[in-house]
Amino acid sequence: MTEQLKFDLTTRPALRREDFYVSPSNAVAVSMIDGWRGWAGGKLVLKGPKGSGKTHLAHVWAEQSGARIVPAADLPGVSVAELAQAPLCIEDAEDAAGNADAEAHMFHLHNLVLSEGHALLVTATQEPALWKLDLPDLKSRMEGTQVIAMTPPDDELLGAVLGKLFADRQLSPNPDVVPYLVRHAPRSFAAAQAIVARLDDMALGTGKPMSREMARRALAGLSDLDD
Repeated sequence: MTEQLKFDLTTRPALRREDFYVSPSNAVAVSMIDGWRGWAGGKLVLKGPKGSGKTHLAHVWAEQSGARIVPAADLPGVSVAELAQAPLCIEDAEDAAGNADAEAHMFHLHNLVLSEGHALLVTATQEPALWKLDLPDLKSRMEGTQVIAMTPPDDELLGAVLGKLFADRQLSPNPDVVPYLVRHAPRSFAAAQAIVARLDDMALGTGKPMSREMARRALAGLSDLDD
């Protein structure tokens, strides 16, 4: 049988509020995002492993609040005065650590955004004490910010995440694939992303339906994935 041609199609994740599945493992974080006007000091750190939904929730919050989103690594090139005119989300805060310009911009944005009466959301994989910031004033302000964690997914959430990842790629696996993956896949959002990407590649390469046997083979070698 001739191998099916593969095309490198861009995946378009759905990042709307209605696309975010709420379960017991993320309900507190979702509640904090929805109640953003009551954040202590007007700011919040949202932490969790890569792929845990932080970016999705950041976009949900930006839609609710009119916030702009900027990666911490891009801070040296931004206008502090311009960004401080609205609520702001700084993503992947650890990426600023050790970069004097990025840390200085984050410090001034922290102060000016809040002084202008706007809210500040910061996302990261770890709590602020572990970011290895060099600027003492920024370090103290971040460590004094309330932290809400995205916890590892329960079965309900992992199944929903897998379903969303398949939908984002416009894939329709056999009905037994997602339940099989929920039972056997590592309890990790990063693993879920890797498995779905691998299944996508496998299905395109063979032209066959995405089956439980394919899922079993996709899991091979991925059991050591961790957050």
